[in-house]
Amino acid sequence: MMKTLEKQLRGIEKIFIPYIMAGDHERGLDGLQETISLLETAGASAIEIGVPFSDPVADGPVIEQAGLRSLAKNVSLTAIIETLKTVKTEIPLVMMGYMNPIYQYGTEKFLTELSKTPVKGLIVPDVPKEAQNFLTDFLTAEMDICLVQLVSLTTGVERQKLLVDGAEGFIYAVAVNGVTGAGATYSDELDEHISTLSNLTDLPVCVGFGVSTLDDVARFNKVSSGVIVGSKIVRDLHEGKIEEVTTFIQEATK
Repeated sequence: MMKTLEKQLRGIEKIFIPYIMAGDHERGLDGLQETISLLETAGASAIEIGVPFSDPVADGPVIEQAGLRSLAKNVSLTAIIETLKTVKTEIPLVMMGYMNPIYQYGTEKFLTELSKTPVKGLIVPDVPKEAQNFLTDFLTAEMDICLVQLVSLTTGVERQKLLVDGAEGFIYAVAVNGVTGAGATYSDELDEHISTLSNLTDLPVCVGFGVSTLDDVARFNKVSSGVIVGSKIVRDLHEGKIEEVTTFIQEATK
């Protein structure tokens, strides 16, 4: 049975998933609903919500600083989940977090409580497919949460086939060799890489890491189902550029 995340993303011509850091708001987690509503109204297809962590190995400087600001407000995974239980939204949320906080929380308890929120997808970048049983052993169909697979630029075709086999929700295509952040230099082979990946799966393929301009969005929309934009959104929200964020999403989804 198709889960909610995949169901809602399928059929969208230009998927746009903004990333935000939970708690990185002047009112901390009390501002989470406000930000989610803003992005949803602007036209986001789904929203990726980051969990602050002291050692974010996949995050660039902008998102790392957002995490530190959030941690300075004493934002915890427990508090995030409890806040998310109160959030109202018509689009799916996708949580991105590292395994350490999940393990400390208790994996089974974490997934059980997460299923009581609007979160319909989970990204854990420091858990390879071979170790995902630490999560899938507790992830039931009734929870309606997709474990989203990341596929890097350096991943060979055979490995791609392994990663997309049994995948759910969407495929997260990592566009650079490195951490997140605007200003990435994309390789000439990237479009072919994404096109090849898209041909290996029926799931939507969304491109992330470094996507920060409308030109980036237009480029990747030609070879994929859509994009994930993190650092630009996080920075603009932190700087109070609300209108710029809204306009960017509206233009990107035209």
